[in-house]
Amino acid sequence: MDPSTIVLLIEDNPDDALLMQRAFKAHGLLRPPHVCGNGTEAIAYLSGTGVYHDRAKHPFPNLLITDLKMPGSDGFDVLQWLRDHQEFVIIPTIVWSSSAELSDVKRAYCLGANGYLCKPTDFQKFKEMVADVLRYWDRCEKPMPNMPPICAEFTSKSE
Repeated sequence: MDPSTIVLLIEDNPDDALLMQRAFKAHGLLRPPHVCGNGTEAIAYLSGTGVYHDRAKHPFPNLLITDLKMPGSDGFDVLQWLRDHQEFVIIPTIVWSSSAELSDVKRAYCLGANGYLCKPTDFQKFKEMVADVLRYWDRCEKPMPNMPPICAEFTSKSE
């Protein structure tokens, strides 16, 4: 795993966020995942607005992990925002939810999630799942949003 990986975690449950941070640390991540408590905060982080305008302090994530069901703006809202902002759809995005409802799974994938995992209740299984995620995404190439060509160039039809 690349220890410099930048992870943005969108999670409203402080206990789950702490478990995730511990699991990432146990696997050698140098910088703990930045935690946003809801979709609105995550969108501000991703767009670099408000308190997140300084990319030196709040670097762009290489991996986004989101819970789905949160008060206010939720994980589905973040997935929709990513889909609506083509320059951000390249961020590997994993849903990490307690919900195993097929409608939630399908909706997340339809909105562009790259993976959907149900949160295990056992910490050892939790750590193993994080290790699997990190190994997989570590092997994947990850372009940055500001690198040309922009995604819209691939999705536009030429006439």
